[in-house]
Amino acid sequence: MIRPLYSLVLIGAQPLLRRKLRRRGVSEPGYLEHVEERFGRYEQATEPGRLWIHAVSLGETRAAGILLKALREVDPGLRILLTHGTATGRAEGARLLRKGDAQAWLPWDTPQAVRGFLEHFKPAAGVLMETEVWPNLTAACHGRGIPLALANARLSEKSLVQARRLSGLSRPAYGALAAVWAQTETDARRLAEAGATVKGVYGNLKFDAAPDAGQLARGRGWRAALQRPIVMFASSREGEEAEFLRAIAGKRDVQWLIVPRHPQRFDEVAALVSDAGVTVSRRSAWGEGPAAADVWIGDSLGEMALYYGLADVALLGGSFAPLGGQNLIEAAACGCPVVMGPHTFNFAEAAELAEEAGAAKRVTAMEEGLRAAVEMAADGGLRAAASEAGLAFASAHRGAAHMTAKAVAELLAR
Repeated sequence: MIRPLYSLVLIGAQPLLRRKLRRRGVSEPGYLEHVEERFGRYEQATEPGRLWIHAVSLGETRAAGILLKALREVDPGLRILLTHGTATGRAEGARLLRKGDAQAWLPWDTPQAVRGFLEHFKPAAGVLMETEVWPNLTAACHGRGIPLALANARLSEKSLVQARRLSGLSRPAYGALAAVWAQTETDARRLAEAGATVKGVYGNLKFDAAPDAGQLARGRGWRAALQRPIVMFASSREGEEAEFLRAIAGKRDVQWLIVPRHPQRFDEVAALVSDAGVTVSRRSAWGEGPAAADVWIGDSLGEMALYYGLADVALLGGSFAPLGGQNLIEAAACGCPVVMGPHTFNFAEAAELAEEAGAAKRVTAMEEGLRAAVEMAADGGLRAAASEAGLAFASAHRGAAHMTAKAVAELLAR
């Protein structure tokens, strides 16, 4: 009874979704492309039998890319259907496609739209990345005999509380999954409590990503040419930059670098910096190297390795406001020490393990974080020890890609 009511609500909300897409499309034109796919209407030619992978946004798409690399080492001829929910995810996903692959929006979770999607593409099996479990989607796949798994799966305590509150929807949705491969034992416990069948705990796929060596070298070269320490605010989120700017007011002995998490906010953050009365230089305007300014803005996609190579220390975005924190694995793999705030519930175990390894330092507030970052950036021995600890931490936790690829191959064999 609950899922039909849920479906009616979603059907009634479709005009609001169209309005939201139009608004988002003003700053991100990708949201205005192939809009009817969101409602289960697909025009592109297709072939049945592909492996379908859903990666909702940028982070999930990058994790999917790591899994895809491992899958193609096993089966070079594998054909993929890649779906997304955000414009940045779809743009990143386009880089992963090969001849014979397809890409589309995952539809709004109404019975009609889901039916249109599955009837058009007829996937052999599906893999949802990390957290994307939808009641009508999982029910439809289960009913059609399409094995559907959740890979690199995580579930925060906050999300588990929400799942309990809506157990009439969430428990059947998790229960309809053919397999769940969790990042950590804690995630596995929560997912099982939510109703999922956990088939393995494989770790985080993002540990298997290799940083771009060229970007790292370029960033380190730029850093070596500067005569003062560089502190980066990595993957900063809305509300955090204003606090950061207040905390660094008058501090000109450090080069500050802000890399916003979401590209649609690049202009907004640059304006915040200018309004704070300090000079700003954006990566998009750099030539052979960074231009002189009080604050640099990293306004490019796909260059995090360059920024981590450029920075002496990174503050972890999303952790200084109650947003759950961003992923610190890439920073560790690049040998960039991390200072993180109190809010890391989205990546709790990775944050705890990084702190135990000496790759990251926990603080309670922005002011304390800046003091710790500046102290580490100015102390070569302290910084080198944290950098080496980060590299060792990242290396010690690799292997999820191979195990997940093997499990996906078994799923396809069904």
